[in-house]
Amino acid sequence: MSKIKIAVVGVGSLGQHHARILSTHENAELIGVVDADVKRGETIAKKCNTVNFTDVKDVIGKINAAVISVPTPYHYDIAKQLLQEGIHCLVEKPFTETVEQSTELIRIARDKNLVLQVGHVERFNPAIIAAYPYVTEPKFIEVNRLGPYDPRTAHIGVVLDLMIHDLDMLLNFVKSKVISFEAHGAKILSEHEDIVKVRIKFANGCIADVSTSRVTIDKYRRIRIFQKDSYVSVDYAGKSLKIYRKKPDVKVVKSLLDIDVIKPKVQTGEPLAYELTHFLKCVIEGKKPLVSGEQGRDALELAHDILHYMQY
Repeated sequence: MSKIKIAVVGVGSLGQHHARILSTHENAELIGVVDADVKRGETIAKKCNTVNFTDVKDVIGKINAAVISVPTPYHYDIAKQLLQEGIHCLVEKPFTETVEQSTELIRIARDKNLVLQVGHVERFNPAIIAAYPYVTEPKFIEVNRLGPYDPRTAHIGVVLDLMIHDLDMLLNFVKSKVISFEAHGAKILSEHEDIVKVRIKFANGCIADVSTSRVTIDKYRRIRIFQKDSYVSVDYAGKSLKIYRKKPDVKVVKSLLDIDVIKPKVQTGEPLAYELTHFLKCVIEGKKPLVSGEQGRDALELAHDILHYMQY
């Protein structure tokens, strides 16, 4: 594969890791990072053996692709500018502030035949990748994403900051239209929702219970998928996977001996690195990404529906 000339726009808490990975990636040439905070940008640029630009306009004409990791309110303007210049984009989640903005970016990318990927990094969690072959027809899904409060994200609530990962995952696993949901939440530590519980019903009959909190001391991130004859348990944080499956010749389980416990091999590796490798591969081969603009928009739309239901 050839090297893609790329820049990282925004090198804050997450963007710095995009830059770190791309600076040594065999398929990337990190032309530079872009950050209005000169001190921050130059510090990260030096670590990554590249240069810092203070304005995204400065990298136009120098790059083929970009990772946009600035605060969400700036996603649309920056992505639109780069896409209109023929630059492939990976935009961090939440994709944009509004569904209308997402739709506009999707249209531009389609018209210009560009790769537009959304940064739902859990899709590239090694445990999730290993679980895909075992998820066939989910009947009930339980998701828990709990953790401590981080003042850096006080400007946004848990639905758009954290739960959106799991909404994207549910839409991907269930592959059915959401027909109804019930949502409840509370503001505890900030001016936005800090804990939310949602029950979602899909057209195919699957039910999903999603709990998200940032008022929990310990991190706990799991998804459990229940389907006919089997139960799939994924630990997002621990990157581990177990499948409990009724043995083929058993009609009714009478003891644990009637259950096979499968522990598939889970690859080691950083999900963000897998995500970036996939993006670069899509750019080089001209393929649609695993997490397309359309999928990012669908997760965003469901997240906004939940917030509207709770009137936040």
